[in-house]
Amino acid sequence: MNTATIKQLFTKVKERHPLIHHITNNVTINDCANATLAIGGSPVMATSIEEVADMVGLANALVINFGTIDDLTYAAMIRAGLAANEEGIPVIFDPVGVGATPFRTEKAADFLHKVKVSIVRGNATEVYALIGGKAITRGVDAGDISISKEELAVKAAVKLKAITVISGELDVISNGLETIRIANGDIWLTRITGTGCMTASLIGCFAGITDDLFSAAIAGMSVMSLSGERARKRLNNQDGIGTYRVKLMDMISSMDGEIWEEGVRFA
Repeated sequence: MNTATIKQLFTKVKERHPLIHHITNNVTINDCANATLAIGGSPVMATSIEEVADMVGLANALVINFGTIDDLTYAAMIRAGLAANEEGIPVIFDPVGVGATPFRTEKAADFLHKVKVSIVRGNATEVYALIGGKAITRGVDAGDISISKEELAVKAAVKLKAITVISGELDVISNGLETIRIANGDIWLTRITGTGCMTASLIGCFAGITDDLFSAAIAGMSVMSLSGERARKRLNNQDGIGTYRVKLMDMISSMDGEIWEEGVRFA
């Protein structure tokens, strides 16, 4: 990891405005679009199977999110993923809820078999399920697993041949050879919908402007964790979750290389 390289990515995103094609969670689609805009990217949310390949041809990265998956959406995801592979643009995969039901788990395995994924971002339970592990989970919430997140991140990166990002109290990112832990964050990030989905979008923005996808994954994950931490510190005593959600977006939009370098903490 080179912090100077990561710091420079913030300027590049704001200069280049990478187009990030999402096929994402209907619950959080607006949040993902706004987070993409806030960091400096440009979002597009086309989902029709008739146009996803054409849209991918215009994009700099593709974000696939399983949050509200169904058969039609999944077919579009496969077509978009294959088009991204042909175009040579990175695919960021957010396996929301994988491990909770056989449908999601089977579709995730099929997707990873057919599409080359560059970066996987999920909670520990979701990533554990991707590599065949069994864990107790409640819907999209993380459950307990039998190995450490660091060990899981390395195993997943090697098995899936993709940089693996695991969010949690400590965020862990691994490319199979190097593993980084990020100590920023705040418990309130778990109390609003969409922070994980937005993180995948942020990762996509950075991945869309560099070939150094490990640095892109670190940048995107740490922006969310650091922004969540900074947003909480700016709340008044009477402020609640609604105000926190607004301030979180404010902190993402104001993030730059200098703020990131000063605030990020690697464990």
